[in-house]
Amino acid sequence: MTGSTVINQQPQLGTVGKMPQHEAAASVAALYKEHFGTAPDSLSMIAGAGSNRMYFRACSKGQRSVIATFGTDPAENRSFIYLARHFASLGLPVPDILAVSADDVAYLQSDLGDVSLFNAIAQSRQSGHFSVNNIGLLRASLAMLARVQFIGSRDIDFNRCFPSPAMDDDMILSDLNYFKYCFLKTSGTEFDEARLASEFDRLHAVQAKRAATARQFMVRDFQSRNVMLTDGVPFLIDFQGGRRGPVEYDVASFLWQAKANIPADLRKGLVDDYISYVKTSFRDEFDENGFRDSLPYFVLFRMLQTLGAYGFRGLTERKPHFISSIPSAVHNLASWLKDSGLDRVFPYITSLVSDLECSPLVSQISALNSVPELEERLTVTVSSFSYKRGVPVDLSGNGGGFAFDCRAIHNPGRYDEYKPLTGRDVPVIQFIESNNEAAHFLSAAAQMVDASVRRYSERSFTSLSVAFGCTGGRHRSVYCAEHMAHHIAEMFPEVRVVLWHREQDIMEIFNGVSAKK
Repeated sequence: MTGSTVINQQPQLGTVGKMPQHEAAASVAALYKEHFGTAPDSLSMIAGAGSNRMYFRACSKGQRSVIATFGTDPAENRSFIYLARHFASLGLPVPDILAVSADDVAYLQSDLGDVSLFNAIAQSRQSGHFSVNNIGLLRASLAMLARVQFIGSRDIDFNRCFPSPAMDDDMILSDLNYFKYCFLKTSGTEFDEARLASEFDRLHAVQAKRAATARQFMVRDFQSRNVMLTDGVPFLIDFQGGRRGPVEYDVASFLWQAKANIPADLRKGLVDDYISYVKTSFRDEFDENGFRDSLPYFVLFRMLQTLGAYGFRGLTERKPHFISSIPSAVHNLASWLKDSGLDRVFPYITSLVSDLECSPLVSQISALNSVPELEERLTVTVSSFSYKRGVPVDLSGNGGGFAFDCRAIHNPGRYDEYKPLTGRDVPVIQFIESNNEAAHFLSAAAQMVDASVRRYSERSFTSLSVAFGCTGGRHRSVYCAEHMAHHIAEMFPEVRVVLWHREQDIMEIFNGVSAKK
């Protein structure tokens, strides 16, 4: 291959399945040359999100840029290619398929640009106040969705969909179990299996009833990141998981996406806009009463599935974007249960979500989400915690760091006068320092931590976690974390230090950022 190859991607995403980045790049470059007759002068990797597909922007002199996709699952690729060509033949706004490799692992599609709906409405999402223009973009996207759902289902071969032709019992149960196994169990959340199963059965019945009569195309992952704006016109780019299914699933996915931050009154208006558009264009194919009655249940169903995805992609695969999304998704779910009245229909799920809102995991992620982003430099997160509530999750995507057990140090918490205090209070500090136990412990720990900080800085790493645990996360661990954080900040002024006392919900930031509590 001639020309330059620029790979812009996170290190932990260096392979897809068993395929390294450079091999994927070589594969799409070969397809490009086969199609255009010349190798690309530039091949830049585009950051992906939840899937294992790899995307590149390729171009050469005299040619418009194209998007080259590499995916290790040929069946999934064939489904996307079929659906894209089918939708395009019906005049629907999707990328054009330009070329496909003989083994179906790589394909070229038209380049729709860099502006996603998610980015276009960024200011509105952050403020919660949507401009007239951004409301117009949401309406246009919903109208586009309706066309894909209703027009796209005409003469479609649903058997070409991946991995199944329709929303069925297997999909419903799989999504519910996704939440149970990939979020609840992965996050260490305790729950009553029987009570959860009973409410799952109730939710499953609503989904199955609507799915049985659905005849439209269900996009399955219709959200603002999967809508590209080309000259202000919304295009759909991600639909390979689509199948026959209820249209309310997509509306729920789009309007109740946690990060979209659409206000409730605007959401209600947009639902009405969607219904009005569908009634005008596809009246004979639409059951308005059934749609309105079942939509709240689909919102709940989708929110549970989304948390399952965040658990898998975030807590298991350690992708930071998904980890950081967990608190807003949990809060979104809690609010919806209350606002929709479904808290009375699903009381156990409601109580479970309420517990999640104040769980150590969500509290930790929320606190670290609030840390301001700085220039790329090493950040050392020093935390204290109670072993009773588990070791803090490393949110960097690197999978962890040091965890020091302070329980061998004499415990001030055994004495009544120290029980209401913490390792930040002078009486506790004096008690701990009355012998050399903690000093020897911290000296040994500092030797290991200092060596890692130096090496991490030399190698331009950006994160290291150092955690101290004790029985209650109140005295010994707090004392040790305080000393280690100040030690690192003084020894390495170029390093940012985040001090996090999880059980007290206290955070301080050192070196260039004002302390925050």
